[in-house]
Amino acid sequence: MSQISPTLKANEGNQIFTVAAGCFWGTENIYRKHFGNRGLVDGKVGYANGVVANPSYVEVCKGTTNHAEALQISYDPELVSLKELVKFFYLMHDPTTLNAQGPKNRGTQYRSAIFYSSAKDAVQINEVEAEVQAEYYPNHSIVTVKEPLEQFWDAEDYHQLYLLKNPEGYACPSHYLRTSPKVEGSPTTSA
Repeated sequence: MSQISPTLKANEGNQIFTVAAGCFWGTENIYRKHFGNRGLVDGKVGYANGVVANPSYVEVCKGTTNHAEALQISYDPELVSLKELVKFFYLMHDPTTLNAQGPKNRGTQYRSAIFYSSAKDAVQINEVEAEVQAEYYPNHSIVTVKEPLEQFWDAEDYHQLYLLKNPEGYACPSHYLRTSPKVEGSPTTSA
């Protein structure tokens, strides 16, 4: 059992960031688009925490393993900060929906979650969440789960870079960058 993907590329001095925001394909795709040329070193989709060793996609989709579909990235903190990555996380999906993203992704495997690596990271995550809650979600409670990263299992190979390999594949409609506060009854705008 490992906290870090065994296939994730990371250089000396790189940091690790693990998030769940619904479908891991869309989460990986939007992070690569926004940070691929400014700090993101590598990314792997997989299954975070949970109660089963080395779960399969089919097992996780049943919702009985308590894993979250997650993205784990390595990043260069000289080029992008943890706070920037966390704020982006809160704005690239809807962190106010419990165990759901978009019309299809329902269940605990699709929960909004940040899996932190240290107490120092947890403090920064909480600070950013408070700022984003006040500015972007003033009338909606953020329900993102924040917990220590205990384990990370790589998803099967066909899930890695899925939307890059399958540009017509399913992309969760909740994965876009919010640029204004969430208003009752309508989504925030995208950039």
